[in-house]
Amino acid sequence: MVDAVVSLVWVSDIRDIAFDCEDVLDEFMIKVHDGEVASDMLKAEVEESTKRRQALLTSIRKSVAKSFGKGKEKVTVYNIGKKIETLKKRLSVVSQRRQEYGLENINVKREGESPAFGRLKQLRKTNSFSFEENVVGYKDETDKLLAKLLDDEPRRYVISIWGTGGLGKTTLAGKLYNNSAIKQKFRRCAWVSISQDYKTQDLLGRIIKSFNFGNTTEKFETMSQDDMERYLHKSLQGCRYLVVIDDVWDKEAWASLKRAFPDNKNGSRVIITTRITDVAERSDERTHVHELRFLNQEESWQLFREKAFWNLNVDEGLEKLGREMVETCGGLPLAIVVLGGLLSTKKPQEWNLVRDNIWRYLNNDSIQITLLLALSFNDLPYQLKLCFLYLSNFPEDFEIKIERLIRLWVAEGYIPHDEEIMEDVALNCLNELINRSLIQKGEMRLGMVRTCRVHDLLRDLAIQKAKELNLVQIYDEIRNSTHSSRVSCRRQAIYSGMKETLWLQQCNPLLRSLLFFDLYGERPTVEQFIPTLCTRLRFLRVLEFEHFDRGSVWSLPKDIDKLIHLKYLGFRDAVHIPESILNLSNLETLDLPEDLLGSGAFLPTEIWKLQSLRHLIGDLKGPLRIDNMTNLLTLKNVKDDIWTKTNSETLVNLRELHLSVCDERAKKFTFDSIAELKSIQILAVYLSNDHFFSTLQPLFRCLHLRHLSLNGKMEKLPGEMHEVLPNVESLSLSGFKLVDDPMPILEKMLNLTELELSDDCYCGKKMVCTAKGFPRLEILTLDTQVLEEWQIEEGALPVLRDSRASFHTTAHREIIENYVVGNHGKVYLADGELLDIVSMGDVRLRMANRSV
Repeated sequence: MVDAVVSLVWVSDIRDIAFDCEDVLDEFMIKVHDGEVASDMLKAEVEESTKRRQALLTSIRKSVAKSFGKGKEKVTVYNIGKKIETLKKRLSVVSQRRQEYGLENINVKREGESPAFGRLKQLRKTNSFSFEENVVGYKDETDKLLAKLLDDEPRRYVISIWGTGGLGKTTLAGKLYNNSAIKQKFRRCAWVSISQDYKTQDLLGRIIKSFNFGNTTEKFETMSQDDMERYLHKSLQGCRYLVVIDDVWDKEAWASLKRAFPDNKNGSRVIITTRITDVAERSDERTHVHELRFLNQEESWQLFREKAFWNLNVDEGLEKLGREMVETCGGLPLAIVVLGGLLSTKKPQEWNLVRDNIWRYLNNDSIQITLLLALSFNDLPYQLKLCFLYLSNFPEDFEIKIERLIRLWVAEGYIPHDEEIMEDVALNCLNELINRSLIQKGEMRLGMVRTCRVHDLLRDLAIQKAKELNLVQIYDEIRNSTHSSRVSCRRQAIYSGMKETLWLQQCNPLLRSLLFFDLYGERPTVEQFIPTLCTRLRFLRVLEFEHFDRGSVWSLPKDIDKLIHLKYLGFRDAVHIPESILNLSNLETLDLPEDLLGSGAFLPTEIWKLQSLRHLIGDLKGPLRIDNMTNLLTLKNVKDDIWTKTNSETLVNLRELHLSVCDERAKKFTFDSIAELKSIQILAVYLSNDHFFSTLQPLFRCLHLRHLSLNGKMEKLPGEMHEVLPNVESLSLSGFKLVDDPMPILEKMLNLTELELSDDCYCGKKMVCTAKGFPRLEILTLDTQVLEEWQIEEGALPVLRDSRASFHTTAHREIIENYVVGNHGKVYLADGELLDIVSMGDVRLRMANRSV
């Protein structure tokens, strides 16, 4: 058998040659752009992709041969030609070594034949994520902690949940946080994750945002830390509140926040999760410490079953094998779900092979979690490995936006160009990583996962593997850490130290990806380094800035067009975009801030010249031409003055549109232009107070529409709405001011899984859900002012599992006695009373006065 070290060295050599080949090709295109090579060679640029590298080499060789007689170009082109010949010789040498070392079968398990790749292909047929089911286990723990949270002790105190990494501390805290009794007792609730590196001012801002006091984020960005503390303290006066502080690493964390939280002597509580005993015991003078136990044998098996047997029948032999492997996990939930995720991709006859690999890593009859995680990583097909390792770019406990991650993967070249839309393939890659429990779901809304995060242990694994492959470098001057020190690294994430330019001096000039995370609020002046960046880092494909110079608009330099390979450009703050951006012919994503309170993003009028653009995002204002952008998939958030001048028929691939209507000249909004969007899947339309929807009828032509969000007035819903919108899965209606009960119409929408009616969508006093209505509805959210009676017949809402209703009046209500829902239904009243489902089947609703 070939020595593993020899194999790794050979693979490393191949990788280096691939990188160098990529450098030669990209350098050639830069020289074409700069005029050092004849312009007739520009045709090679069209073919640039990982898939066509060999074709590019041939094209360059032909171009080199044609260019020998072109005078001043001869030397430059000849040098590129020599580099290509050197690469061919190196490739020939490593090919010979493959034969000498007996590496003929190193790739015998090709990706296309692997079970994981087969499942990935299967997942590509679906477009949405499955929802998380119940939290398994810890019922006794939950009951004990719930009793502490709800006890009669008036003084505020801290409940510390501590235990090892992967034990489920955050999961348990989340289970408590979302409990109906907690929502009943605590008027204000907030959640914030801290991690090892934090800044108190940033934490205060995030806590204020989580409490949702109704103020804008921009207001707090100009506040000092003292101002934030005073504001939070004043806002919580007299309230009974709950705050969860997740993943605390030192006892000073709560101490630095404590004075902002008044003790109102009305039973307020603080939950802290930590893996450090000292933090759990010494964070506060009044602390209840709860050491989280490991799962018992049956809880472990139940959790494993939910993960591993999604597509298998459990026979006696398989159960015995499964229980043997679960036992080695020692009751650690993270190990169990990762093992279950791994086995869910295997055929029954392959389980023995996995079991045999686990036995190799046994240590004192208990498997080491890091080795199990590595085993799961090694089972991934190559494409998924790259996607997982890319997560090492993001800071600890960082909430990653799904859309952003997908677009980054595409821009990095991790998703193959084939007959499928790359974003769909990327979404299913993400779904596969979630199903394998390598990524955790975060926020969900309207049937879609909005954010995700990576457990600390899995992030550590990603960082370790990315370092081994020289894939990512993290520059963090404050922590003095670089996870990859080799100058050849082609992707870099910067966490701190941006006020100085040392990081720029240390950057690899061949860098392909640069992500900025201003974790410590340094707010560096971008003008200090971005001109140098544009001239020094010419190979960049991905460039993103996270919160720079808040409160002021800064300008991109004209030299931004020197980054000719750029595919992804993202900002989170106001920025002026120069005309020269129109020269970035490879740009696929332009991601600008969406909520700048009127400042907006003024782009060059002829933005349509960016024909490769797939995603245009921002608070977009005119004049702006977007006609004939045939590759455009996403357009957010465009104003009606732009949209009315757009020929929507030319946007043949547009799948997501967010439109704001505020034109004073036309009060009646019609969907005629939107009906021309044959590929539209996600649509959100926001009308100003003076506007109204006339009819939804034109939308029947949008056959692929799955997610619809409408905000504005409308006199009446169409009776045939189930025929107008037959494929809609999630529907959000806000501010409609309907007089007639919408439920008899909406309940006929057979594919509807999530419904949200808010901001006085319905102004009537009685609402009825009839038997067999809403056959697939899983999530229902209601927000109404005057509803007095909600009648739900037996057989209605058969699969409903989560229902939240907010009633803002104190009028008497009569709720019928028969209320049939699916598992785990809940109805919450935000500011009046609580309706709490207390039994299943023939469910009776208990009314309780809400305490402050």
